[in-house]
Amino acid sequence: MMMEGAFSRFEHEGWERVADKYDSVWSSLTRQFIPCLINDAKVSAGMSVLDVACGPGYVSAAVKKLGAVPKGVDFSGNMIAVARAMLPDISFVQGDAQHLPFEDASFDRVLVNFGLLHVSDPEKACAEASRVLKSSGRFGFTVWAGPEENPGAKIVNDAIEAHADLNVGLPEGPPHYLYGERQECRTVLEQTGFDGSSMSYETHTVEWRLPTASYFFEAERDAAVRTAGLLARQSPERLEAIRTAIEKGIEQYAKGNEFVIPMAAHVVVVSKS
Repeated sequence: MMMEGAFSRFEHEGWERVADKYDSVWSSLTRQFIPCLINDAKVSAGMSVLDVACGPGYVSAAVKKLGAVPKGVDFSGNMIAVARAMLPDISFVQGDAQHLPFEDASFDRVLVNFGLLHVSDPEKACAEASRVLKSSGRFGFTVWAGPEENPGAKIVNDAIEAHADLNVGLPEGPPHYLYGERQECRTVLEQTGFDGSSMSYETHTVEWRLPTASYFFEAERDAAVRTAGLLARQSPERLEAIRTAIEKGIEQYAKGNEFVIPMAAHVVVVSKS
């Protein structure tokens, strides 16, 4: 698949590399927001639902249980292979969120669970969601809340800001906390084909249960893409300082034999104009 621009190539290569790790490392966190996303988008039986940046297909599996008809799309061929192996009765195709390989007005719902952060032009992905939606269709997505309202993210963010060399030549992408402001989000959606007055914008916090204080650092280093790229370019001394700071932050959330980390995300749903 052709990738436009350095950031797109960086993300594509990264997800191809870590596709087989996503389910075991991150799913216990990202799957927790899917019930809110589906509920807010008012998915019901019989609806056609496009799961964009589908990864291993969690959203597709969830809407199928409701009797909806899902189709998943992801730019990573390796991720699509994982989804097909896990969910052989659901249709998954390789494709770019910014150039969806579907006809206009094909779907009742388009859902994206934490995918917009990973495309070079999120506004283009929103416009594509609008294009493939039917006239009364709804678009729903999740984005991480910023550190000020997301304790787990603050631990990592603070450690990186304090100890990392940020000038390491990573390709520039969207903000880490994309659409973190309600009004900014509404403006973007109005510009890409949606009815801003219909937008719901809810912040949900879940508990991510980790087995060790080092788990979060190791997940970012070994099974992420953007943060992994930054960590891979640090000196051993800086990397160790980041690790130590993250572990110290995680330790304050110890409960028994595990660490229970609050993680927050915005769940946004809007109707097509």
